Amino acid sequence: MASILRQIVAGPRQKHPEAGLDLCYVTDNIIATSGPSSTFPQRAYRNPTDALVKFLDYKHSTHWAIWEFRAEGTGYPDSEVYGRIRHFPWPDHHPPPFALIPNIMASMRDWLKGPQTKVGRVVVVHCKAGKGRSGTAACSYLISEEGWIVEDALLRFTARRMRSGFGAGVSIPSQLRWIRYVDRWTKHSKLYVERQVEVLEVHVWGLRDGVKLAVQGFVDEGRTIKTFHTFNRHERIIVESTDAAAIASPIHNSETSLPISDHRYLPPPGSEQIAASNSLESGGNAVVFRPAHPIVLPTNDINIDIERRNKAAYGWTMVTSVAHVWFNTFFEGEGPEKGGEAAVSGVFEMDWDAMDGIKGSARKGTKALDRLAVVWRAMEDGGITGKLGLKQIITEPKEGESVPEPKAADWRNPKHSNLTAMGKELGLRTESPASGGVSKASSMRSAGSSPSQSVEDALVGVKTHGLMEKIT
Repeated sequence: MASILRQIVAGPRQKHPEAGLDLCYVTDNIIATSGPSSTFPQRAYRNPTDALVKFLDYKHSTHWAIWEFRAEGTGYPDSEVYGRIRHFPWPDHHPPPFALIPNIMASMRDWLKGPQTKVGRVVVVHCKAGKGRSGTAACSYLISEEGWIVEDALLRFTARRMRSGFGAGVSIPSQLRWIRYVDRWTKHSKLYVERQVEVLEVHVWGLRDGVKLAVQGFVDEGRTIKTFHTFNRHERIIVESTDAAAIASPIHNSETSLPISDHRYLPPPGSEQIAASNSLESGGNAVVFRPAHPIVLPTNDINIDIERRNKAAYGWTMVTSVAHVWFNTFFEGEGPEKGGEAAVSGVFEMDWDAMDGIKGSARKGTKALDRLAVVWRAMEDGGITGKLGLKQIITEPKEGESVPEPKAADWRNPKHSNLTAMGKELGLRTESPASGGVSKASSMRSAGSSPSQSVEDALVGVKTHGLMEKIT
């Protein structure tokens, strides 16, 4: 029965013919596997930790070590893998904080190529399914340390990890964006400069009713995704005109206007017809969300989280859209190409169809918007906090240098027994005052509604270890 369950859970991923486990050799010295477990019921349908260790001991003696990326906890104590494990956790279905990349690459390189390296060493990478996060790390290593081109690394990981016809190994758009960031980082001296970044505005075209728009970023060394701001209806400006000048007004609290007056910021073709053709999704040609207070994130990594809800009956609400998109302002500001001197401001654009879907899939539900643009600005030393040292130069540690490693998540995962992964799924939810208010906050119909519902105008929360409490 356990074997059948493992086959079902492994699904589209390759099963190793000799081990009978959900793992593959990406190259001779990189193994990708789904996360093993030492606890029930997980070990009944995932790789049992003792079975994985037995296989690795048999094939590679003491010449193997694990790199794990699970912010939700590994599912086994370090002692069960002889302590030969490196922890670089980040949340499931997301790219890593880019600041982790240099240390992940250096630690893998030192194990495989360092002066104390023994012949035949292998790196074992795993997350939960051994696909998105593991693939991001494995492909990044092939690109940055082995000189592979992006396309070849991605094709190799897919060919070795996935069964034929079951899609790409790394398929989440933001993770793919990060792998291309790694390629640019590698080609330009492996220099990265971390900065605090302010989100000035978010421009949205084709906004539907009941959409919640939130700005998120990493905290706790990347183990946690925090919601720094959820926009409310008082921070919304509806632009009815198709004239570019109406959208190109100077940014608030900015000494100079950012370059948002060109043709890219006109409403997309046909957006007027989209609004007019469906009275349920009316609401002007463009909307500008301008925060009442500064939104400052601690790193270059920014996520725009989108959820759409429609009111149902008898105290229920229907979640009909879920999507998000990550970007990094150092790379969007061409930092690698400018010797680390990335642009201090810019605009990141993304179409709905190119955003990340639910739990790593392409599925997003009904369309919540057509396109968005995020206007951002890097904070200079002193900034609004009045503190110095907001910039941090990060380079890949050289051979022989100490490689920092983040704190591991609790392997037992005790805090998440009552949580739903990502907290994001389509379907019915019980409507709370907060969720109901946020659903109205972006609604195009509520332009003339009363501004008295202060509690209903914001819902700010933290996704601990990439998980979010079930909304009730």
